[in-house]
Amino acid sequence: MAHDLPKAYEPGAIETRWADYWVKEKLFSVQAPPPGERRPVFTLLLPPPNVTGRLHMGHMLNHTQMDIMVRWHRMRGFLTLWLPGTDHAGIATQMMVERQLASEGKKRRDMGREAFVERVWEWKRHYGGAILDQMKRLGDSVDWDREYFTMDENLSRAVREVFVRLYEEGLIYRGKYIVNWCPRCGTAISDLEVKHEEIAGKLYEIRYPVIGTDEFITVATTRPETMLGDTAVAVNAGDERYKHLHGKKVLLPLMNREIPIITDNLAQPEFGTGAVKVTPAHDPNDFEAGLRHNLPQIEVIDDQARMNDNAGPYAGLDRYEARKRVLEDLRQQGFLVGEKDYTISIGKCDRCGTVVEPRLSTQWFIKIAPLAERATEAVEQGEITIVPENYKQIYLNWMHNIHDWCISRQLWWGHRIPAWHCSCGEIIVAREAPRKCTKCGGSELKQDTDVLDTWFSSGLLPFTTLGWPEKTRDQEVFYPTTLLITAYEILFFWVARMIMFGCHFMAGHRQDPKLKQASGWGDKKDDSVPFRQVYIHALVRDAERQKMSKTKGNVVDPLDVIQRFGTDATRFTLAAMAAPGTDIAFSEGRTEGYRNFANKIWNAARFMFMNIDRVEPGLRPGSRSEAGSHMSGGVAGVNAVVLEDRWILSRFNRVTKGVNEALETYRFHEAANQIYDFFWGEFCDWYIELIKPRLLDEGDQTSARVACVNLLGIFEAALRLLHPVMPFITEEIWHAIYDGNPPLKSIALAPYPQSDERQLDLAAETEMAILQDLIVSVRNLRAELKVEQKQRVPIQLFVHEPDIRALIERNQGSVERLANIEKIEFVENSLGKLSGARSTSRFDVHVIYERKIDVAAERERLKKELEQIEKEIANGQRQLGNEQFLAKAPAKVVEGIRRRAQELEILREKAKSKLDELG
Repeated sequence: MAHDLPKAYEPGAIETRWADYWVKEKLFSVQAPPPGERRPVFTLLLPPPNVTGRLHMGHMLNHTQMDIMVRWHRMRGFLTLWLPGTDHAGIATQMMVERQLASEGKKRRDMGREAFVERVWEWKRHYGGAILDQMKRLGDSVDWDREYFTMDENLSRAVREVFVRLYEEGLIYRGKYIVNWCPRCGTAISDLEVKHEEIAGKLYEIRYPVIGTDEFITVATTRPETMLGDTAVAVNAGDERYKHLHGKKVLLPLMNREIPIITDNLAQPEFGTGAVKVTPAHDPNDFEAGLRHNLPQIEVIDDQARMNDNAGPYAGLDRYEARKRVLEDLRQQGFLVGEKDYTISIGKCDRCGTVVEPRLSTQWFIKIAPLAERATEAVEQGEITIVPENYKQIYLNWMHNIHDWCISRQLWWGHRIPAWHCSCGEIIVAREAPRKCTKCGGSELKQDTDVLDTWFSSGLLPFTTLGWPEKTRDQEVFYPTTLLITAYEILFFWVARMIMFGCHFMAGHRQDPKLKQASGWGDKKDDSVPFRQVYIHALVRDAERQKMSKTKGNVVDPLDVIQRFGTDATRFTLAAMAAPGTDIAFSEGRTEGYRNFANKIWNAARFMFMNIDRVEPGLRPGSRSEAGSHMSGGVAGVNAVVLEDRWILSRFNRVTKGVNEALETYRFHEAANQIYDFFWGEFCDWYIELIKPRLLDEGDQTSARVACVNLLGIFEAALRLLHPVMPFITEEIWHAIYDGNPPLKSIALAPYPQSDERQLDLAAETEMAILQDLIVSVRNLRAELKVEQKQRVPIQLFVHEPDIRALIERNQGSVERLANIEKIEFVENSLGKLSGARSTSRFDVHVIYERKIDVAAERERLKKELEQIEKEIANGQRQLGNEQFLAKAPAKVVEGIRRRAQELEILREKAKSKLDELG
């Protein structure tokens, strides 16, 4: 009955209910089928959000696109697995718990490592599931039975196995090198975790006395505090200015330490003074030069960015306080030659924003080149494709210039490095804790205090989540995964590392090729790559196309938008704007429009149910035996004899073809907009209006029944077409179609519409286009002539071909009703020159209407209107001709003025034309 759907569409009321239902019913759980069964597979790994995370607009876009692809494949009959999980997020989570402790007056180090880690687990149990709950609210159709956490025991065991294997292969080593050090987080971080920004700084010129002479050699630096750790001054061997100083020494100011003058390409004659200070412990380039010349490595800044004992009188000072004191002393002692403004690029920790310190530190590294070679080849040879195409070259450029990866972090939360240190100096790397030293036999072994970079464990997820290192049926079926949808900023953090690890550890791992072929999954051309395709989604910006940031205060909270407009409308907004390779300027105005779209569908459903239940109670397919006719790959059961039925059936199949093709190539915007245009424009605004007389025909129950069946068949198929983009409203209405007794538990398990060539009808589409053109022309003329909405008017019609006249005559009732026409008079001569007429390539139409007006008053009104238009045009021209205004005004404002100028030109011509008509 019509009361199945409430009168008002309230998304909040239905969305939480269906979100809970999908999870409770385990609708999206999937098992690997037994060997011998052949079926196309679609596997997608969710980029695991941080356990500390909360949903932001980038997540919302990412999850919307993933869910669309997953639902689309599932409905097309693919064995579909979407793997969900969360990342332990070493630095972020430790920071979060340390803040919590600080509010209680406690410190991590006072608690001890074991107690702190237990506190983090407790925090995770209480607060770590927030983003997973938000995912459920979005309707993510993941397999919740497979939900993982990167610190789960099975995944931790796999991480240890990978570390040990790489170590045994000579690909992991330990050494003392320059790393990016975050003083706030107290750990090394990777190059990718350093965000660079340019600031206004100073370049200081300092002169060093050359021992045994009256000369000085002048160096330039932006970090004078590091000079306390200088161990050489470098000049270029080809620089004639300094050839006489080769082999000599200088006295390091403030420290009174003799250091050599070396020749090295580190110094470039054209830069600064051509001489540079060398501080091997605090600069990566100086570190390499120090190795080349066997220089001492003197550390003067500690792990908290304070000067240490090697800094002499400056020990204990913060690095920036030390800088002031060093400069003051250099100035007083006559060593500071000068200073000038200089733009400096500083690196900041991506997590906490602290300025990073290059620091000499003992860390664990991976020799990356051997892994990168195969990962590069996989993309170059097309085993993995990256979409949009331009990201492929960005990926390859990075891979060709890759450096060894520092994988250790000085944290307590994370996968602890499986290495044990003996007092004899031996390091034992093992899968389980060793009982004694393999070198001296001692039992006093201490595990390495470092943990692994979070990206190390997440880089293994495509295969560790499927049971690696064991050989499992899940791996045979679901690996390689099909697709990865992710953001550009983790292309190197995560995507590249998954490719490297997957290619290395899964090569030949899955099983014997003969068994693979027998299992029915022999179409997989390569076992090792972690996925076949990577789609890099766009960035969501604000309505002014500015990047969202808390600093700017322009962050849009998707949960707030969902609260006001519904998840379906928010998802549709993001899909409709997601053209590959272009950023999205998120607009709540668009979201409100798509909320209206959902409301239109809701009201259309209520209209349909009201009429079906009136024409024949029980006509809805409420029993499982009747359901099949309403769920084919296309539209079944439609009796397409009448023009509007043939037309809507053909249009549905044509749109279905376009939507499937668009989704195949990630053109989400095209898919969404085609569905929108069909459902709102063609189905609701045209088809329903065209069949209303048949639905209401009390004298012909057969015709009414056929109209109901056709309406129901198209509507049900259109719901399935829309479902991946708007899952909640489609689920609600779909269940109502079956009177709460559907043939399947969810529309998400029903077949996705596929185009049926036999149901395409070009003739019907052409004929309907002619009728629509005529109806719209009359409507536009009525609006221009200001005909009252309810008043019916006669028209004259001149048609260019007899077939068109016959078409209009056959459908005269529909044309008259939809255009509000009193009668149609066919004439033999062109009407194009008449006032109130329109000409097209097929017909001329003239609306016969004389509005009783006071000609003098109307003429006066039009003159005033024209004067106002002219003023506004002149004002717009002044603004658009003002270069200063154009340079400062936001692009959106300028574009609005240009659009308004075009509208005003049209209005001016119309006003002039009307004045001419009035004489």
